[in-house]
Amino acid sequence: MATATNQFRPDYAVPPGWVLEERLEVQGISHAEFARRCGRSPKLISEIIAGKAPLEPETALQFEKVLGVDASIWLGIEADYQLHRARETEAADAAGSGAWLRAFPIRELVKRGVIRRPESDADAVSRLLSFFRVGSVEAWRLKYGLAKVAYRHSPSFKSDEAALATWRHLGELEAEGQECADYNETGFKQTLREIRGLTRAPIEEALPRSRQLCNQSGVALALVKPLPKTALSGAAWWLSPRKAVIQLSARHKTDDHLWFSFFHEAAHILLHSKKNVFVDDMSDENSELEVEANEWASNMLVQRSQWERFVASCSRSERAIRAFADEQGIAPGIVVGMLQHGGHLPWTHLNGLKVRYRWLDD
Repeated sequence: MATATNQFRPDYAVPPGWVLEERLEVQGISHAEFARRCGRSPKLISEIIAGKAPLEPETALQFEKVLGVDASIWLGIEADYQLHRARETEAADAAGSGAWLRAFPIRELVKRGVIRRPESDADAVSRLLSFFRVGSVEAWRLKYGLAKVAYRHSPSFKSDEAALATWRHLGELEAEGQECADYNETGFKQTLREIRGLTRAPIEEALPRSRQLCNQSGVALALVKPLPKTALSGAAWWLSPRKAVIQLSARHKTDDHLWFSFFHEAAHILLHSKKNVFVDDMSDENSELEVEANEWASNMLVQRSQWERFVASCSRSERAIRAFADEQGIAPGIVVGMLQHGGHLPWTHLNGLKVRYRWLDD
């Protein structure tokens, strides 16, 4: 992502009036005489010299003719001065945004190389706004506030609004970088059937192939490490009418949770409104949309009739689970996770059948 972080920004700027007055003194021209030569009022020239009136292009052309200094130079001095004043105003406004700033995981973003280490609070605010590609804190609230997102979480998560929005924006940036075909529902359903079989493959093979298949169906697949204070599993939304996004956190670092989260988010893409953003932290599984997404994901992994037959068999041995997983063509860890989630197996049992993951920087 290109930014202006390497540009030189002096901490001062002079108004063009200062340069003008110095030039007039060198050439021995009074303010009144200069005003007459330019065909402008003495009042305007005095206000430009005092920094009270801006230097307009027409006036700059008159300065050029009288003093022999190119109009673009005068306008450049004016532009630098006005930009400097705007930065000072922005810095003053940022000083009042301390509470907003402290809600963000700045150190983690610096660690990940997302933003450069800020030199001050004002600089941190500026870097965050650039990261989110908004012009002000208020603009951030309008674009990324909870009112814009169909979050599925408990009331306690409201304090982590900034971390949740940051994590999702990281996924948004990754999704924008993925070249996707236009979304095709039929193709995406076929893709999901292929990815179901990839759950048995090593993650270093399964994930790139799953991303490739999703991209071919018009869906970006982003895996983004969770941020502090974000206990979430995944998200699903539409980047455009022709491009959907599935974002995963892999926060439990096990294959059963990762793949079930993937198919859960896929259900949101297939079944639910394109206008909503679904951010799932598994804390409100009783809502209608979440129940529907869970049921769809479960049935996609194992057809209900076959699952009911297996559960009714009362066989919970490692051998039986492996055999059933082989029969279904899915990873045995997924079967263990589904049994545990359904209350058919204690959470402490047979976790050795799950494949565990780790982030390379852990």
